Amino acid sequence: MHELAIIVPMAHQHSSQVRLSPSGDTEVIQKNGEEVALLLAPRLAHFAGVARTEHVTRAAQEMRVPQSTLSRAMVRLEQDLGVDLFARRGRTVALTPAGRTFLASVERALAEIERAAEEVRADADPATGKVAFGFLHTMGAETVPGLIHAFRADHPRVRFSLVQNYGEAMLERLRAGELDLCLTSPVPDAPDLVARRLDEQKLRLVVPADHRLATRRRIRLAEAADEAFVTLEPGYGLRRITDDLCRAAGFKPRIAFEGEEAETLRGLVAAGLGVALLPPPAVPRPGTAELTVTAPRAVREIGVAWLEGHPDTPPVAAFKKFLLSRRGRLLP
Repeated sequence: MHELAIIVPMAHQHSSQVRLSPSGDTEVIQKNGEEVALLLAPRLAHFAGVARTEHVTRAAQEMRVPQSTLSRAMVRLEQDLGVDLFARRGRTVALTPAGRTFLASVERALAEIERAAEEVRADADPATGKVAFGFLHTMGAETVPGLIHAFRADHPRVRFSLVQNYGEAMLERLRAGELDLCLTSPVPDAPDLVARRLDEQKLRLVVPADHRLATRRRIRLAEAADEAFVTLEPGYGLRRITDDLCRAAGFKPRIAFEGEEAETLRGLVAAGLGVALLPPPAVPRPGTAELTVTAPRAVREIGVAWLEGHPDTPPVAAFKKFLLSRRGRLLP
């Protein structure tokens, strides 16, 4: 039975030719871009095997496929491309000039696929795999290095791809599949994410060393209602917490500066630009005094988040289990 070629419209594409095979199956044979790749991809390894051996029977034996299947695949490949790739002499074949040109690109493509396969296998290896881990800027100086050091006591060869950013940006990267886990605050509440509270961190009111409040050890936040505040930019979790705490204390903060780094804010406080609500520093900053806020309760929750339904590789599962085991003692 002869094959029947018909023209049918394809969604969002120009009309494409479709071949109706004797079995009734259809196959697009004139396409653009991605459709061409989908059509050719299954046959590329077969083509490379035949080209390497220049013998259909030998190639079929090496690839453990029926000779008839391999022969048909090569014929269909040539039909789809519209060029002769082989000059045939019985079961022996030789590449045509077009075949040699095609083979060079096919070998590069197959090598790239193999490299990608090796990379993802390596990333999933339980002993030497990779964890893509995001964390807040304020967790970078002490908390995250301490966590990784403790985890690697039992998993010394696990690799980390680390991303330091503010909370919303990390959640975007989590949703995009660029991160496996992220350490963030506030703990997110979203249907596409799973989040677990790990710890809480006290926030302090940081004032210049020569400020009128600098000699105090404790303060109610309402006492700072008339002060200028230096804060993180909108969108940062700590900025949201600052606004909420000030609202709970009965005032809206007067903002003198909005930045991206907590330690930059601490430096600006030392320079007398304003006061700030910040977590404790890894190292005390000269020129500042840090006061305990007694009311409202000034803390931020720290949690770990991951994408709902996203399968974990063994190293990611191990690090997630480790983080959850640190509940209540995450922070130094």
